[in-house]
Amino acid sequence: MAKFELKLPKMGESVAEATITSWLKDVGDKIELDEPILEIATDKVDSEVPSEVEGVLVEKLFDADEVVKVGATIAIIETESEVESFEDDLPDFTAEEEVDKLSEEVVNEVNGRVEQAKAIASVPVMSEGRFYSPLVRNIAKEEGISQEELDSIPGSGKDDRVTKDDILMYLKSRESKSGAPKVEVKDTTLKPEQAAEKIVEAPQPVSKIQSNGEQSPKVEKTIVSSAGDEIIEMTRMGKLISHHMMESINTSAHVQSFIEADVTNIWNWRNNVKDEFEKREGEKLTFTPIFLQAIAKALRDYPMMNISVDGDKIIKKKAINIGMAAALPDGNLIVPVIKNADQLNLVGLTKQVNDLANRARQNQLKPDEIQGGTYTVTNVGTFGSIMGTPIINQPQVGILALGAIRKVPAVVESPQGDFIGIRYRMFLSHSYDHRVVNGALGGQFVKAVKDYLEGWKMDREF
Repeated sequence: MAKFELKLPKMGESVAEATITSWLKDVGDKIELDEPILEIATDKVDSEVPSEVEGVLVEKLFDADEVVKVGATIAIIETESEVESFEDDLPDFTAEEEVDKLSEEVVNEVNGRVEQAKAIASVPVMSEGRFYSPLVRNIAKEEGISQEELDSIPGSGKDDRVTKDDILMYLKSRESKSGAPKVEVKDTTLKPEQAAEKIVEAPQPVSKIQSNGEQSPKVEKTIVSSAGDEIIEMTRMGKLISHHMMESINTSAHVQSFIEADVTNIWNWRNNVKDEFEKREGEKLTFTPIFLQAIAKALRDYPMMNISVDGDKIIKKKAINIGMAAALPDGNLIVPVIKNADQLNLVGLTKQVNDLANRARQNQLKPDEIQGGTYTVTNVGTFGSIMGTPIINQPQVGILALGAIRKVPAVVESPQGDFIGIRYRMFLSHSYDHRVVNGALGGQFVKAVKDYLEGWKMDREF
């Protein structure tokens, strides 16, 4: 029998750690090769960790909700294969000589870990039945958070555990509120006959300059729930999306340009070829890859839309990597990225779109597949909206919303004169960062997308 150390795999260049969300196997369970053992979550994506060997799970080295570094051993699996012995290759040292060979670095590391353990030990593992992981206890110790204060932090983990994200979010909130007077709220318990909501306003640090030059206090509103209200805890991904959206609003100067495109040729062409396309390529042809092809061409025409901002510097991206917002079963959104979209033909784009969309709905995307986007597209028409004002996906500077395709009466120009005809039309809503993209560029870009869509040839091949 041999013991195999299962390590947390690398999940992309920018991912250094992950949180264990749940164990799919218990100690003593038999495990097949490539069978998922646990589920993990990063700030990018949720995924499963499969077994690299066949055997029996004999030890879990981390609990659910604990944060693990990439490369760390997370479980021990006992296998049937024998462990190869290397004893014959080792030099023949006596025990006394081995002791002499202990390096000063090793001794210092051991002493350092002992001191760290002593520091963490001052924060109890359990408090009033609530478990705190070593990482959370260490952060609390370093930041001077008292036990009473730690017990008051809302937890998003299993059994109301405080996770790393919870305590970091609390610290950030505490810093933003430092120096603000505390407001005591009395009698927040409402009787059934009290139907009205109470709103408690607490003055916070300054956010606006008054006419006399002084800064006015920011007012934070705390809503006290009424009788019968349901309190729903945000999911981990919901919290991340909320944070990213507010970060984008606070970073970019959002402006929008709208334009209407006639996509009658595209509508009719797709209807004519979709059955043959699926038969030949084994893929369903949707409108999305057709739109992405036009957007990729427009980005190539206007490379200053394919940029990001780093402080006072503009980074002009060489690759055109288009992110496409995809809806998840739980109502949240995720943005898988099609790399080098301008280098793919319609068949290649279709295969990429279908594959990423399907795996997004099954939570099977890899972290690398939702990173590196340079421009984003969201199809609000899927939900029946004719247009939208999407929020920019940082650190990009633009995002295009595709509205629903509508059959409408429209003026049609022809050599014989103008006439009213039934056409398929849609709105394109372009949000862009006015810090670096002026109205001319923002408008010209979305106009280029419109021209490519309206110039679609009915006799073109796949």
